[in-house]
Amino acid sequence: MSNNYAGLRKALARDKPALKRCAERLLALRQHLAPLRKRKSDSTLLLATWNIRDFDSNKFKFGPRLPETFYYLAEIISCFDLVALQEVDRDLRPLETLMRILGREWDYIATDTTEGTGGNGERMAFVFNREKVFFRKVAGEVVLPEGQLVVSRKKVKPPKEQPEAEATDVEVKQQFARTPFLVAFQSGWFRFSLCTVHIYYGNESGEQLKRRIDEIERLVRFFADRQDKASKQEKDSSGAVENYILLGDFNVVSPEHKTMAALKSEGFTVPAAIDGRKVRGPDDHFYDQIAVRVKDERFRVAGGGIVNMFAAVFRDTPEDRAIYAPHMPKADPEKDARFRAKTPEALYRKWRTWQMSDHAPLWIEIDTDFSESYLAGIAAG
Repeated sequence: MSNNYAGLRKALARDKPALKRCAERLLALRQHLAPLRKRKSDSTLLLATWNIRDFDSNKFKFGPRLPETFYYLAEIISCFDLVALQEVDRDLRPLETLMRILGREWDYIATDTTEGTGGNGERMAFVFNREKVFFRKVAGEVVLPEGQLVVSRKKVKPPKEQPEAEATDVEVKQQFARTPFLVAFQSGWFRFSLCTVHIYYGNESGEQLKRRIDEIERLVRFFADRQDKASKQEKDSSGAVENYILLGDFNVVSPEHKTMAALKSEGFTVPAAIDGRKVRGPDDHFYDQIAVRVKDERFRVAGGGIVNMFAAVFRDTPEDRAIYAPHMPKADPEKDARFRAKTPEALYRKWRTWQMSDHAPLWIEIDTDFSESYLAGIAAG
């Protein structure tokens, strides 16, 4: 079903120029997304992952999302059947606003917030179209068993009564910084468990990078062990074991980096349609990934890609910079001076990532109609 733009006139009733602009930009966005929307089919699943950047706490002081922004976000999400979202904040009202715009056939399942500095008070969520996707009543957060914990090292300060002592370097065994979230779904004939993640980032070198790599390695090993054991213990009515798809913000550095090698270990693969640099431009990062470990021989990925969010909205043009200047902070509120925007143009490009995101949606198209294979098997006796 097409997006019905619920509440659009009411949301922007007090700002007629914004209402007109929003309608014009939605028309442009629809035209840009038309090739993707045409891929929607009863026989395939359009699956996406999107780190939606601090949705929507304004804790970084770049201003809350504008009312029109929610309609742009919904327009993109409505092109898919199932989307894993990362960086959903504690307050669920922005997500509920998004769901109202999407319409009543859409639903979501969200985690609780992850506490601690590493968790950053974030939730993860699956947003899905109930006309295409069935929730199989199984959901949970991944907790590593003893002996498989993430290993890292950190400095520990000496006790206050020993001020002359030096900090010591100790080994720490812990769970994930942000707990991965697993939900069992079915679309058409295809049954699968989908796990969304937001892997620890830290620094790009040293012990914090090692922790990032270790989180990825522990995650894929956890599901590989589970699937291999399930091959002997747990099968569905047709004798098939569970299929696993991991997706989200893995903070992968590059296709050649150890972070990617970790993701592709233990039998997990990245579908060829989105592997490496196939769908990414020279300036695109590789943080977001989709990896599969599927036992069903009928499984096939029919395509994949990345959505260019700024092709039709929050464009990098003098016109749009002038329109949105009143909504932007007067100066970059970034605490670290090294990363502050130095020009109005740079500040605008940074600000708009808190309207849309600093991550682009990554997607694959999965075949879900196995009826001919099923019938052929019966016909063959």
